Amino acid sequence: MIPDRPRFIGVLVILGAGWGFTQPMTKIAVSEGYGHFGLIFWQLAIGSALMALIAALRGIRLPLRPRHLKLYCIIAMIGTVLPNSLSYQAAVHLPAGIVSILLSMIPMLAFPIALALRLDRFDWLRLAGLLVGLGGVLLIVAPGADLNGALPIFWVGAVLLTCAFYAFEGNYVARWGTEGLSPLQVLFGASLVGMIIAGPLAWGSGQWIDPRAPWGAPDAALVASSIAHVLVYTGYVWLVGQAGPVFSAQVSYLVTLFGLFWARLFLGESYAPSVWLALGLLVLGMYLVQPRPHRDTVDAA
Repeated sequence: MIPDRPRFIGVLVILGAGWGFTQPMTKIAVSEGYGHFGLIFWQLAIGSALMALIAALRGIRLPLRPRHLKLYCIIAMIGTVLPNSLSYQAAVHLPAGIVSILLSMIPMLAFPIALALRLDRFDWLRLAGLLVGLGGVLLIVAPGADLNGALPIFWVGAVLLTCAFYAFEGNYVARWGTEGLSPLQVLFGASLVGMIIAGPLAWGSGQWIDPRAPWGAPDAALVASSIAHVLVYTGYVWLVGQAGPVFSAQVSYLVTLFGLFWARLFLGESYAPSVWLALGLLVLGMYLVQPRPHRDTVDAA
């Protein structure tokens, strides 16, 4: 692993930049009134089209047995439809950089869920990391955390609930597996099922987005974030296989930092000193909660 370490670090940085890029794109996508169900449908449709191309080039087939369909439905709901419904609405009310900071709670919330599912053992240091991260969240929602007064606590809570869905998704896969499917197959199948769910919801709620021209900045942002998500997810799966899950999990730090950078670049966002202190607490919390590699893994590396 050592000779490839610079290459792995480079890939890690690219992945963090790509995932962080999706946060300001989400803010732009909701900037002109698009509803969350319509955005979810087209996000999944664009991603599915790209994954269909990748699957065709690699000769990958999508199993459709009942147990596979069950998996697709569960992942579609807890990994996209429910969390994205919340995050798209929250993006209307919160700065993109703040959302990026709050999403760093995902690995911290994954820890108590893993304990509940008996996938992990209790550790005082990791509990301290969770508490430090929660302290960072409290600092964000305190009055004066942004330049325009207190942030809406309801939508901060919505983002944290989004984090809980993502954290549960990872633990669900760890606990019950993927029925022998590759990550690309799971993501592809879940995206197709998610389209079937989100399409009628978008149409029935009046949130359907007409794909015909003219197109504006929200449409371009939606396409860019959808493509980035598929490419980054595929790259992350590759990195986990090459460099291991502990090394790859460090992408969480970069996603948050790049999210702030892109929000500054594209949206001109800036924050009070208390937000940067909160970011420091959340980064410390991620570091403490992150599982440590076993001694034999380190020796092998």
